Amino acid sequence: MVTLNGASLTLEEVARVARHGEPVELDQHASKKMRASREVVERLAAGEEPVYAVNTGVGLLADTRVSAEDLDQLQRNVVRSHACGVGEPLPREVVRAMMLIRANVLAIGVSGIRPLVARRLCGMLNHGVTPVVPSRGSVGASGDLAPLAHMALVLIGEGEAEYGGKRMAGGAAMESAQIEPVKLHPKEGISLVNGTQAMLALGSLSLLDAQDLAEAADVACAMSTDALRGTPRAFDARIHEVRPHPGQQASARLLEKLMEGSEIRASHKHCGHVQDAYSMRCAPQVHGAVRDTLTEARRVFSIELNSATDNPLVFGEDIVSGGNFHGQHLALAMDYMAIALTALAGISERRIDRLVNPMLNEGLPPFLAGHAGLESGFMMVQVTAAALAAECRVLAAPASPGSITTSGNKEDFVSMGMTSALKLRQVVEHVRTVMAIEMMTAAHALDCRAPLKTSPVLERLRERLREVSPQRKGDEPFAQAISAVSEWLQRWSEHKTW
Repeated sequence: MVTLNGASLTLEEVARVARHGEPVELDQHASKKMRASREVVERLAAGEEPVYAVNTGVGLLADTRVSAEDLDQLQRNVVRSHACGVGEPLPREVVRAMMLIRANVLAIGVSGIRPLVARRLCGMLNHGVTPVVPSRGSVGASGDLAPLAHMALVLIGEGEAEYGGKRMAGGAAMESAQIEPVKLHPKEGISLVNGTQAMLALGSLSLLDAQDLAEAADVACAMSTDALRGTPRAFDARIHEVRPHPGQQASARLLEKLMEGSEIRASHKHCGHVQDAYSMRCAPQVHGAVRDTLTEARRVFSIELNSATDNPLVFGEDIVSGGNFHGQHLALAMDYMAIALTALAGISERRIDRLVNPMLNEGLPPFLAGHAGLESGFMMVQVTAAALAAECRVLAAPASPGSITTSGNKEDFVSMGMTSALKLRQVVEHVRTVMAIEMMTAAHALDCRAPLKTSPVLERLRERLREVSPQRKGDEPFAQAISAVSEWLQRWSEHKTW
């Protein structure tokens, strides 16, 4: 059970709820804080003073007063009017992560929203009601307005949802799950749609996947380096002690450990070969820089998971309008992650080329073919890896500098964080596929070194890889095997043998 208190939600808990259906509950102390701020909102809503989005319009209409009898309607209108997303729906796991994070930030207790609303979100998660949320329509300004509005529509019994594996009307999904829709009261509509939770949901799940890929990259590199009769001397700890970037040191340690005890290495230890190409020799420096980028993103995301991103916010008896919904922190972090992961794809593709290129592959068969000429072997998988690396370079172009003014020039500088998040998810998927290709190629290259074996650790991992991608006996289609290994990498934590 994940308990939401607005202060301690972790990335790993997000994944457990979003991907594995772990149940969720609202902390009792958080409920008390939420009730206290709610009382303030109710008093202000009944007063004469204008309070943004409580008794006024939103955006450029913030100076327009709304009559007391229309305050509830205002909140429904905010949700309905902001539900203008387009494009393919976000994946189910992303929407579940978004709902969880939104409930958690409401639990901080400064949004002035009833605990009932957060509990309903928890109920939807626990009973498998997942709103259908279009992926496009957010500029990351007042947060992810459109995606969150589509989430809120189902909460009030409207919109569309997925339930029991079927797509249906939101009200029907809530009824089937025996969850009563929420009737919104003053400020609750705006509190549901203001925030960074869509981009953060995408970014959080992408980050966890990227961390696995950074480690898998070290494994793929070790396999490739040994298959190419490379040397692990560049991974010597003394080199990395005098340039002590944490990620670089961690990568070097793992690479050195992975190659310990290799028969292939022992067979050419005194061959006079001094140093390898950069794609092997500089792997700790490149992979390590990626690791450190992901570490910084984790710091940013961990703060954001437990941050109040609503507007306005309630502090004691005051209600204050500000800009915590702005997604700049996340947009910059995700743009940087996409750039870093693109480097990971690029260096991996270079090692793939060395494995298959007869001018570079240290005596391995041309393109690792059993009968070169009659067979093409692994010639074309390098082409696929090159295509994916090239697309990653395009996707790595940052979205965060591309502000476009919205809302009648009231929102005159936006983050484009959702664009950064969507691009990042694509980059993660492409990098995973490139890693799958490198592992498949390196595993086959190691087969070509038989009867010599690689290290015991890599042999054990290769055995697990062979369960989803058997040794190739000749030319046959690669597509299914690439897909299978890519899916295998999505369960990376299950495959560690060290």
